[in-house]
Amino acid sequence: MDVHIHPRWKEVLKDEFSKPYFQQLVTFLKTEKAVGKTIYPPGKLIFNAFEQTGFDEVKVVILGQDPYHGPGQAHGLSFSVQDGIKPPPSLVNIFKEVQQDIGIEMPAHYGNLTKWAKQGVLLLNAALTVRAGEPFSHAKFGWAEFTDKVIETLSDQKKDIIFLLWGKFAQEKQVLVDETKHIVFKAAHPSPFSADKGFFGCRHFSKTNQVLMEKGLQPIDWKLELPST
Repeated sequence: MDVHIHPRWKEVLKDEFSKPYFQQLVTFLKTEKAVGKTIYPPGKLIFNAFEQTGFDEVKVVILGQDPYHGPGQAHGLSFSVQDGIKPPPSLVNIFKEVQQDIGIEMPAHYGNLTKWAKQGVLLLNAALTVRAGEPFSHAKFGWAEFTDKVIETLSDQKKDIIFLLWGKFAQEKQVLVDETKHIVFKAAHPSPFSADKGFFGCRHFSKTNQVLMEKGLQPIDWKLELPST
């Protein structure tokens, strides 16, 4: 697997790439491709979160579960979609909360969150690949072990990271975070099935920036702008 990843991530995770579970994961993905399965995101974007947000730059982690499994959506950043793809319902609800929380109106037909990633928001999915049209199809083949290690490494080697854990699945990862060193904010998942059960009104975006400023760090500019044509 050609891992497109920031050099510092390669350094801190180098042991993981050589472990048996990761080699088995690579073999599994090659087999999927060999038998004609379509996998999202495209190979060069599987580790996009680690390319856009360097290890030393991580200030915030937003944890998702699984990549989008529709054509052209996933590009390796949790909740984000590629240019030209309409935001899915969970992302629409995230935008609604941003607007309610800090008064920023978000573009209705643009959901590429790369701007957040480049400011230190690690948009991490627990599984980094999925079979087209089959949600959670790759979730049990080693990705959880890898991404759990990512969270543990951030927790162990850094301090003052803000973890935004939305929904039961993300909140189960709280045990991996040393809360004497880091900040955890929890809320319901932004899915239409649960957003009104505690995601709307959580104010995680303003709370995040308040903590960052208290720590003397640059707050996140959550505003998204349509790409210039």
